Amino acid sequence: MDSDRLARRVALLRVAFGVIWAIDAAFKWAPAFQKSYLSQVVAAAQGQPGWILWLFHLAERVIALDPRAFAVATAIIESLTALVLILGVARKVGYLMGLGFSLVVWALAEGFGGPYTAGSTDIGTGIIYAVVFAALFGLDQAVGSGRWSLDGWLARRRRTGRSSDQSLTG
Repeated sequence: MDSDRLARRVALLRVAFGVIWAIDAAFKWAPAFQKSYLSQVVAAAQGQPGWILWLFHLAERVIALDPRAFAVATAIIESLTALVLILGVARKVGYLMGLGFSLVVWALAEGFGGPYTAGSTDIGTGIIYAVVFAALFGLDQAVGSGRWSLDGWLARRRRTGRSSDQSLTG
């Protein structure tokens, strides 16, 4: 497979993942999510082993200061992540931040997937999202898929010496 086709496939994966994040972000803007934000963290603490409960209690105390602000921050982060993925802008930083954010969600909101509770059947989505971000980071580096992103377009424009003023005026 030639590198251009592979780069397009990586870009398609990135954009598809961005659409998933955009859908998820839309749910985060709903009032129901904002009202239940703190209770989700509290629920994730249920059934966790004693050695890790301190983390959930700390998160609970911090979030309790202003749960709506944390819910809105989550919606903003997820919306920006979707834009990074769909547009292909600030990809390296976006992938690393998405990976970190996914791990935080996996840990706090999903209780590490709940593998410590009776009847658990999966490990949660946050860890899978983190793996996809890591894969996109590596794949983007390997194929140099800048041709299929806003980052690549901006870099090419900068190399040709065209300023945004010139492109607007002719």
